[in-house]
Amino acid sequence: MDKELEKLIRSDLHRLGIKNIPAFGNGLPLQAKYLILWRKAAYYYKKGGFFRKWYGLKLDRMQERTQITLPREIQAGPGLYIGHLGRLIVHPDVKMGSNINLATGVTIGQANRGKRKGVPVIGDNVWIGTNAVITGNVHIGNDVMICPNAFVNMDVPDHSIVIGNPAVIHHKDNATEGYINNCVE
Repeated sequence: MDKELEKLIRSDLHRLGIKNIPAFGNGLPLQAKYLILWRKAAYYYKKGGFFRKWYGLKLDRMQERTQITLPREIQAGPGLYIGHLGRLIVHPDVKMGSNINLATGVTIGQANRGKRKGVPVIGDNVWIGTNAVITGNVHIGNDVMICPNAFVNMDVPDHSIVIGNPAVIHHKDNATEGYINNCVE
């Protein structure tokens, strides 16, 4: 396995509290298996060749099983954390930084019209709660907590907590402290 790919996989597993990559994924929770497969599919999507198609097909089958939809095209830094299985949808053009927590029911999508036409860019150390929706060409800063059921269609500055629908932004230093564990550098 390529060093870059292995580093990304290890960073994701570290966030789940898993220290070693077991052979064939034995004993891993299903979301860890999903993250490993997603990282491989994303890596080989860029490289091309036989493995691009192979891991793409495997990922498609795993998405049906887990109800997690992270397309191979997503750009995501190290330390992606998916705590539970269940409906999770992210648009292929989304860019995410490092140490991102995604809860069940999260949707990160595209706005098709208006001044926010496009997809979100998400910074580092962002915690996104259950059933939160982030849509449009918005920038989510670093150290941001998006509370459950929030609807976010505006830029969010660093060190913020976002609550409600419509979203209300509150400044808070260390907004994700205690929520994002096992961070990777």
